[in-house]
Amino acid sequence: MQSLKERDKKHLWHPLTQHKIHPEALPIIKAKGALLYDENENTYIDGIASWYTAMYGHCNDYILEKVQHQMQQLDQIVFASFTHEPAIKLSEELIKILPDNQEKIFFSDNGSTANEVGIKMALQYHFNRGEKRNTIVAFENGFHGDTFGAMSASGLSVYNGPFEDFFINVKRIPTPNSENIDSVIKELQECITTHQVAAFIYEPLVQGANTMHMFEAKYLNQILDICKDNTIITIADEVMTGFGKTGKTFASDYIETKPDIISMSKALTAGFVPMAITSCTQQIYDAFLDDSVGKAFFHAHTYSANPIACSVALAAIELLQSEEIQNNIHRITRSHKDFDAKIKNHPKIKRTRQTGVIYALDLDIEMDRYGKKRYEIFDHFMKNGVALRPLGSTVYILPPYVITQEQLQKVYDTIVELLENL
Repeated sequence: MQSLKERDKKHLWHPLTQHKIHPEALPIIKAKGALLYDENENTYIDGIASWYTAMYGHCNDYILEKVQHQMQQLDQIVFASFTHEPAIKLSEELIKILPDNQEKIFFSDNGSTANEVGIKMALQYHFNRGEKRNTIVAFENGFHGDTFGAMSASGLSVYNGPFEDFFINVKRIPTPNSENIDSVIKELQECITTHQVAAFIYEPLVQGANTMHMFEAKYLNQILDICKDNTIITIADEVMTGFGKTGKTFASDYIETKPDIISMSKALTAGFVPMAITSCTQQIYDAFLDDSVGKAFFHAHTYSANPIACSVALAAIELLQSEEIQNNIHRITRSHKDFDAKIKNHPKIKRTRQTGVIYALDLDIEMDRYGKKRYEIFDHFMKNGVALRPLGSTVYILPPYVITQEQLQKVYDTIVELLENL
C-alpha cells in the first residue's frame, strides 16, 4: 500500500512550492488545540495557527457543536434573492465589533476575493458617481492576495513576476515612519495630482507577507486623512490582522481615521471553512442604489454567506469576546515581550518587533526567501516538533490563542536553539 506522501505526489500541486526541488509534503492526519499530528503520531506545535486561521485552536469543541447543529438545519442556499438566519445574525454581531463607521456586509470566500471585492467597490463607487478614476495607491511590498486585482495591489514580485504586464494601474508609496513621513506624504500628494486615484489599499500596522513589517498608527493616520480630503476610498486589508491578533479586535481600532472598506477572512472562520467578508460604510453602499440595474454591484460567489461558515464565524466571535480568550491574548503578548527582552541583543539577530500576539525576528544572515537555507531552518523547527514557516531570514510566531504556556515556551526554546546552531 502506498504511503500518503507517495499518493500526494501523484496528483497534487501545492501552493508556494517548487515541486522539482521539494517534491514531498508532510501528511497531517489530525489536529487539536495547538497541536498537529502526522501519520506516525509525531506532534507539532502550530506556531502560526495554520496561516493565522485556527486562532481558537484546531477542532475547537464549542465551534464543532455549533457546526453540527447548523449542518442538520441548512447546509447551503444561493445568497442571491435568498437569505437566512446565520448570515443575518453574523452581520448584526460583526457590525457591533467593527469600527463604528461600518454598516454593510458583503460575502465572498477568501482573503484575495475580499480584497478583490473592496477594489471593485471603490472603482465602481466613482464610476457610479460619474467620475473616471482608474488608479489604486498601495504600500510598497504589501500583499493583498493572488486574484488579479488583489495581486495588482501587491508589491512582492516573488509572487507576481509573470503577471505584472496585465495588472490594473497601481502606484506604490513607502510605508511611513518617523524619518520618511514627510517624503511619503509628498509622494502621495504628487500621485493624487498626476493620477485619477480611486482608492488606497493597505495592511494596517503589520504587513504579513512582507516579513511582518510593522509601522505606527499615527503616521498611517496622516495618509488616511489626505485620502479622505481627496475622496479617495480607503481599504483596510484586515485579512491577517483582524480578530484580535494585534491586541485589539481590528488593527484599525488603533487608528483615528477609519477606513471606508474593510476586508476580512482567515480567523473569521477559525480555520474551519473558507469564507470572507468585505464591509463598507453606508456612503459606499448608497452609491450603488439606483433605478439603473447597471449600477448594482455585480459580483457573486456560489458559496457566498454559506450558512455553515456563518455559524462558524458567529461561534468564533463569541470565543474572541470571551474572558478566557482575551486573557490568553494578553498572556501571549506579555510572553512575547519577556522573550524579546531575553534574545533581542543576540549576536545572530538583526532586529525584532511585536504587535499583539505577532512576534518576529530577523536573523543576521543573508538568504533567499525560498532558498536552501530557509528550508534548513524550517526543517530545524519541524524536527523539534514546532511548525513555523520562516519568511526568508525572518522567523515569526503567531500562535493560536489557546496555546499553553508550556507549548509557547517550547517554541521559544526551539528558536534559541536555532540561534545557537547558526
